[in-house]
Amino acid sequence: MPAAMRWLTLALLVLYPVAWTAPLLRAGLLPFFSLSEISVVTGFRALWDSDVFLALVVGLFGFIAPYAKTIGLALVQFGRAPAWLARPLALVGRLAMADIFLIALYVVIAKGVGVGRVEVAWGLYLFTALILASLWIGWRTERGQR
Repeated sequence: MPAAMRWLTLALLVLYPVAWTAPLLRAGLLPFFSLSEISVVTGFRALWDSDVFLALVVGLFGFIAPYAKTIGLALVQFGRAPAWLARPLALVGRLAMADIFLIALYVVIAKGVGVGRVEVAWGLYLFTALILASLWIGWRTERGQR
């Protein structure tokens, strides 16, 4: 496994917590009021207050799955875990991509309602890039282990 791939994997471990706290969206009820920033963490907290089961599902696929997958990939890349583990980790990474779909769906729905204002913030792009990078790294690691 190339050293650059290992460094990219370790960078994901640092950047995931940044993406979780970065603003994904700015939303407001009316156009002339200030916008509230929504991050993965603040969205999770709000969801926890209203629906614990759904919050647990989002927590599993939004926090635990991508981070556990990245730790597993790093262990495989550094020879601390068996190579066969790369294939199941790739599946876990695909499940983590569901978060991006849900966030995009919420943006489309919120914009379609027309009552408030929703703006995409830089954290959504960062989070999307990290998930896509993780998928790519997982694919490359799995290919390299055959």
